[in-house]
This record gives sequence, C-alpha cells and structure tokens, in this order.
Amino acid sequence: MSFEGSTLVDWNAYAKARSELGAGFVRILGYFREDGVKSVAQIEGAMRAKSAAQLVIPAHTLKGESRQFGAEPLAALAEQIENIARDCVETRDTPDEALELVVKLRPLFNDTLQLLEREANPLAERRPAAGFGRRPTTFGRAG
Repeated sequence: MSFEGSTLVDWNAYAKARSELGAGFVRILGYFREDGVKSVAQIEGAMRAKSAAQLVIPAHTLKGESRQFGAEPLAALAEQIENIARDCVETRDTPDEALELVVKLRPLFNDTLQLLEREANPLAERRPAAGFGRRPTTFGRAG
C-alpha cells in the first residue's frame, strides 16, 4: 500500500463528506483532529503498557472517523491495530505484533491530517482561472 500524498485520501469520499456536512465540515474536521490526536496518544500509551484491551476503543474510533473523510490508508492501519488488539484480548496475549503498525500510525495520521486541512482551508493557494476578463500580470512596466 502506498502512503504517498496522492493516495492518503480518497478525494471522492472527501468531497461527498464535505457536501453532506456543508457548513459544519470544517468544525467536524476540527473534531477529527482533536479526537485523532487523543486516539493516537492512547494507542501509543496502550502499546507501551502492552495492553490489548486499551488499544481497541481508540483504534476503533480512529478507524471510523478516518473513513468519514476518505482517509482509507489511515482507517486500514487503525483497523489492523484494532483487529490484532481484539484477537489478543480473546487469547489474553500482549499486542506485540501490533508494535510495527503503531510506530507507523502517528506519521500517517499527521500526513493525512495535513492534507485534509490543506484542502479544507478556504485560504489555500488556488490558481486563478485564466481567460476572459483577466489581465496578464506584468512586473516592472505599465500595462
């Protein structure tokens, strides 16, 4: 699975969420940031404590919220962590096999969030459409 910028977000799912949430989109994206930061920290803490039970809820939360914004690679990683944790709870084992995934989680969350927020920012740099009614910009001489 590639985690390069263009593949971190399913932009069709993102556009659908933006359309459905309307004016509340930016506020809900802010909640995703807050909840995601907390979930990632809880997952890391649970991993340090070797507690499979403490991994389940924050991984599940991060999975669902990521899918809402089209952040499929992040959702898939959270789901893998959640599934390992659930299996370990059943077998009363430590979640050691999730360690490699947990290490990848924070950078992936940060990269994904940066893309989502950049796209949602109304002040994001957008190239003006060329064409009718626009004068070409010239520097250093009168137009």
